[in-house]
Amino acid sequence: MSDRRLTPANGRVAAEELRGIVTADRYVTGEAASIAAPVADLCAAPGGARDRQLLAGAEVTLYEVHEGWAFVRAAADGYVGYVAHRHIGPATAPTHVVSTMATHAYVAPDMKSPDLQHLSMGARLTVTGAEGRFLETDRGFVPKSHLRAIEMPEEDPVAVAERLLGVPYLWGGNSALGIDCSGIVQLSLALCGIPAPGDSDMQFRDLGTTLPEGTPPERGDLIFWKGHVGSVADPDTLLHANAHHMRVTYEPLQPAIARIAAQGDGPVTRHARLS
Repeated sequence: MSDRRLTPANGRVAAEELRGIVTADRYVTGEAASIAAPVADLCAAPGGARDRQLLAGAEVTLYEVHEGWAFVRAAADGYVGYVAHRHIGPATAPTHVVSTMATHAYVAPDMKSPDLQHLSMGARLTVTGAEGRFLETDRGFVPKSHLRAIEMPEEDPVAVAERLLGVPYLWGGNSALGIDCSGIVQLSLALCGIPAPGDSDMQFRDLGTTLPEGTPPERGDLIFWKGHVGSVADPDTLLHANAHHMRVTYEPLQPAIARIAAQGDGPVTRHARLS
C-alpha cells in the first residue's frame, strides 16, 4: 500500500506521474508555488490534523485548490498534504535561509522600524540588496547576521540544533515556535545541506548507516526508538525535542534510554551515523 504522506493523489486529482497507478478524476503536472506565511500547517486532510509544517519560502508543487485548501507536495522532502490556500504564494527563488533560532523582517533597515514578520530558523528568503547591517529581502529588511547563503551550508547539525534549545515541543512542529523530534532533526540537517524526510519512521528508514549494537556514540549520531529520534551531542548526552520535558533539551543519554523504556516506549531500535 502506498504511503499517503508521499503520494500526491486524493481521488479528485493526482500527479501526472501517477497516471495508470492510482485512480483520480484528473491528472495534472501541478504548478510551482511557495509558502507565503511565516509558518503553515501541512495537514492530513482539509481542516484536519497537522502532519508537519512548512516555513516561509518553502517550495511546493500545487496540484489543486478546493474549498479554501491547497493540495501540495513539498519540494524538500516530497511530503504531501493540505495547506490553507491563503498561505500559498507564487514561486520564488530563495538565496538565503534564516540560520539563527528566529528573526524579524522590518519595514526599514532599522531595528526600531515596524516589524513585518517573525521568521523561524529555516525560513527561505530572496535577498535583493544590502544596507548597513541589514539585507533587503522579499519579506523586508532582515539582520545580515541572521541569514546564511543557501549555497554555503553549515557543517555541524548538532550545533544548528543547539540554537533551538528551549523551544517548546509541538507535535508535527517544524519551527522555532514549536518543534517535534523529527522536525528538529530535519531542520538541523537541512541547514547543513543534507536532505531528510519529515517523520521519524521515514528518518529511521532513510538516514545514515546502521551501527552495530554497542558502538560508542559520537556527536551527530542519531538514536531511534519507535516513534522517536534524538541526536547525540556528545557520547553521554542526547539532544532532542520530547514530550517528557515538552521542549528541546539535553538529556543524559543512558538515563534517557532507561526513562523511555520505563515509560513503555521500548528500547532503542536503531543507532545511525551520517556519512
